[in-house]
Amino acid sequence: MNNQQVEIPLNKSQLEILKLFRRELDEDDLLEIKRLIVRYLGEKITKMADHVWAEKNWKQEDMEKLLNSHSRTPYNPLNQ
Repeated sequence: MNNQQVEIPLNKSQLEILKLFRRELDEDDLLEIKRLIVRYLGEKITKMADHVWAEKNWKQEDMEKLLNSHSRTPYNPLNQ
C-alpha cells in the first residue's frame, strides 16, 4: 500500500484558528475551546433542524412516524 500524503491547502477558517493558537494553551483552555466549538455547532444544527421542521410544517406525530419507520435498504452480503 502506498503511503503518499496528499497536500490540501488550508481554508480561511483553518488559517484563522491557527492564528488564534499561536501561543501555547494549557489543557483546560484547550478543552474549553473544544466545548465552545461543539456547543456552537450544536446550536447551529438545531436552528437548521428547526427551520426545516417549520418549513415542512411538521408536527410531533410526523416525528414519531419518522422515528418508527424502517426505510433502510435491506442488507445484501454480496454488496462489498
